[in-house]
Amino acid sequence: MVNNSRTGKSIRNLIFALGGQGIGVLLSMISRVYFVKYLSVEYVGLSGLFSNILTMLSLAELGIGPAMTYSLYKPLAEKDIEKIKSLMHLYKVLYRIVGITVFALGFIMMPFYRFLIKEVPDISNLDLIFFLYVANTGVSYFYSYRRSLVEADQNRYISVCFQYLFMAIMNVLQIIELIIFKSFVGYMIIQVATTWIQNVCLAIYAGKKYPFLNGKECKKVPPEDLREIKRNVGAMIFHKVGSMVVLSTDNILISRMLGLASAGLFANYDMITKTLNNVLYQVFNSIVASVGNLNASSDKHHISTVFKRVFFLDFWIYGFSSICLYILFNPFITIWIGEEYLLSDFVVITLVVKFYLYGMLKAVRTFRDAAGLYYADRYKPLFEMVINLVASILLVYKFGLAGIFIGTIISTLTTCFWVEPWILYKNCLDEKLSSYFIQWIKYAIYTVIAGGITERICSLVHSTVLVELIIKGALCAVIPNIIFIIFTFRSEELHYFVNIVFGFLKKKGKKK
Repeated sequence: MVNNSRTGKSIRNLIFALGGQGIGVLLSMISRVYFVKYLSVEYVGLSGLFSNILTMLSLAELGIGPAMTYSLYKPLAEKDIEKIKSLMHLYKVLYRIVGITVFALGFIMMPFYRFLIKEVPDISNLDLIFFLYVANTGVSYFYSYRRSLVEADQNRYISVCFQYLFMAIMNVLQIIELIIFKSFVGYMIIQVATTWIQNVCLAIYAGKKYPFLNGKECKKVPPEDLREIKRNVGAMIFHKVGSMVVLSTDNILISRMLGLASAGLFANYDMITKTLNNVLYQVFNSIVASVGNLNASSDKHHISTVFKRVFFLDFWIYGFSSICLYILFNPFITIWIGEEYLLSDFVVITLVVKFYLYGMLKAVRTFRDAAGLYYADRYKPLFEMVINLVASILLVYKFGLAGIFIGTIISTLTTCFWVEPWILYKNCLDEKLSSYFIQWIKYAIYTVIAGGITERICSLVHSTVLVELIIKGALCAVIPNIIFIIFTFRSEELHYFVNIVFGFLKKKGKKK
């Protein structure tokens, strides 16, 4: 099943992921323009609120997906077909139970979701809209277990092709529906249908690529593997709860404490940061299976070397992206959907800091997930959750919308920032933890200096909003990267990635 290098598979996965995400981003942005044009800002807030509620309901998944995917790495590396069959059968049974549970919880939640809205808007078919959100989440669990096998086998580019093909179809149909019917119900019916069809088609493909999945006979999962799965799932429950509260309650808190209009304003910024995070997620998710394969076959010294390279990539990507967000956020919103949807500079800064801190943990989390270190820091999410909720609720009264994001920043710095790297270094790497924090501080300083210089130069640009956005975008694309190169010119990590890029271009040149 593994017929070429881990680096080669990671690059292939990344190219497909970024290409597909680029198309998806463009279509999503166009779709949002029509959404805002034909539906009110309350619909935007309602969409964000229901999405966050459904993220809460997805707690029913209990971390089964990551735990099962981790269990697949070793048998895939060893080509142990019988064990893969056993694990996939268990995975199928568990995910069907999860899908049914999500539907049941959705119906239970139906009479209560209105209490999460400060002032319930005059929107018809609210219950039907909520049910469609439930259905969109629930149907995904009945076939998506096969996606995990494709991705664990370092072939994520295949699932990406399915994902963004159907995403493109969905966005085009939704735009047409908004223009003709202007119905949010119709908009959601299209989303549910494409989610279901996408998962069915990928399941059929996986059945052809891995014919053993279609067999009815399989052995039971060995007791020792089952114990490990139960242990990891148990630990992932804490991670899922913590992650849900930290990442999925912003819209709920805003809707309840500040109203759907404020939630609608935030939803547009949230869409951009989530879209960007999804793009960058492709980078790290494209290598997680390869890292899992690496952990199953390499020593700690080599793993440490690879981690430093991924951490360097993490810094470059999120440092650059944060600078671009800080400078381009409001000009882009102005052109995209209008000046009336802008948030204050202070709120934007807190959003960018939150984005940066979350992003700078990507390398750590990629290696943690690949190593299956869910049990070691199982209590960390509970502390993170409590700190985030308390801080956000207290600070929203003083700072408004920004207070909710400051609460998230505080919870990240007091928990994830130090606990997650400590667990990783203790269990997987042969370096001192202090080396990580020293390097983190260096990367943060590089980012602040690059951001300050870029912002200063961009402040000299004065023209129409569109021209300013183009010129500032060009400056953001060049200046931070030049500064990063100057700061890291002698590093082994920079030379490593430069060699990969030139090696890739050289191969492409020979083929031509």
